[in-house]
Amino acid sequence: MDNLAQTLPAARLFPLSGQGGDRRCRPATAGARFSLRLPAASLQPAAEALGLELALPLNHATVAGARTALRLGPDEWLLLLPEADAPAVAEALAAHLPGGLYALTEISHRQTGIVLDGTAATDMLNAGCPLDFDLAAFPVGMATRTLFFKAEIVLWRQSETRFHLEVWRSFAPYVWELLGIIGREYAS
Repeated sequence: MDNLAQTLPAARLFPLSGQGGDRRCRPATAGARFSLRLPAASLQPAAEALGLELALPLNHATVAGARTALRLGPDEWLLLLPEADAPAVAEALAAHLPGGLYALTEISHRQTGIVLDGTAATDMLNAGCPLDFDLAAFPVGMATRTLFFKAEIVLWRQSETRFHLEVWRSFAPYVWELLGIIGREYAS
């Protein structure tokens, strides 16, 4: 686990550099991202180590301070946390799960975030995403893997009108440009 302590700083090359965004769409550059896989027997010790509730329903998020866990599958979580917390998270999991019944992979280099906010956010997403964004079908706190046009994304609803998209860095300019094109229709 020593290699997790040697991650690149948050100022690493960002595919949306120079993109200031607007009131609807902005880059979410800061933070570390981890993929965590663990069996049900390791849920409680891992939750204690992370300071996050992990026994969530599938496709839901939990937030504690600056740390977030998105449950994407029966044994899979996407962790979003401050860059400075990355080494401590790896060490805490190793201490709480000495048998090694988990897999923690640092994926900050692979993906980045985009925040979409405003009353037109659901309409903009529906231009390229097949999900039903009615609050009854996709409530606040829900998070899932889906497609936005041809790009795989992880989509997390943070409020009624705010979404966080996690996208692979190589697809970030594509998703950003499409959101910009779609957003022209909703310019006020």
